[in-house]
Amino acid sequence: MNATLKSIATPVAAGAFIISAVTGTLIFFDVEIGAVEPVHKWLSWLLLGGIALHMLTHWKVFSGYFSRKPALAVIGIALAVAGGSMLPVFGEEEEGEKRNAKAAAQALEATSLETVAQVVKSRPEALTMRLKTAGISVNNPSATITDIARSNGKESAEVLGAILGEQGERKD
Repeated sequence: MNATLKSIATPVAAGAFIISAVTGTLIFFDVEIGAVEPVHKWLSWLLLGGIALHMLTHWKVFSGYFSRKPALAVIGIALAVAGGSMLPVFGEEEEGEKRNAKAAAQALEATSLETVAQVVKSRPEALTMRLKTAGISVNNPSATITDIARSNGKESAEVLGAILGEQGERKD
C-alpha cells in the first residue's frame, strides 16, 4: 500500500473520531449549540472514509481478526446491534409538546368542521367563511377536515391552519 496513504489513514480516522465523539456526546446531552448537529451528521462521512482507508492500509492485520473467536464475537455483536437498530421496535418518538401537538392536530383533522367550531369557540358558518376567504370551499359542515381538504386538493394541515390561523395569534 502507498506509504503516503498509510501515513494519513490513521490520523484522518482519529481526527474524525474525535469530532464524532465530541459532537455525539454534546447531542446526547441535548447541547445542540452552533453547528454541532450538522457537523456531527456530515463529518461522520469523514469518519467512515478514514476508517475505510485505515482498514485498507492495514488489511493484513485486520483480516487476521477473522480467525480469532473473541474478535469475531465482537464484530458479530456490532453487526447485530447495527442491524437491530434499524428495526421499528422502538420507533422514533417525538418529544412531549411536539408529540401532543401532533396528536391534537390529527384528532382535529379526523373530526367535523362543526366539532372544530365548538373546540375553537366559533360557529361552523364563521369557519366556513374563513375557509372560503382562504380559497377552500365547504359543501357540508358535517364533513371532516380531512374530507374538506381532500375535496379541495389540499393537505389537512393547510385547512387546519386556515381555521386556526387567527385563533393562535395574540391580540395585545
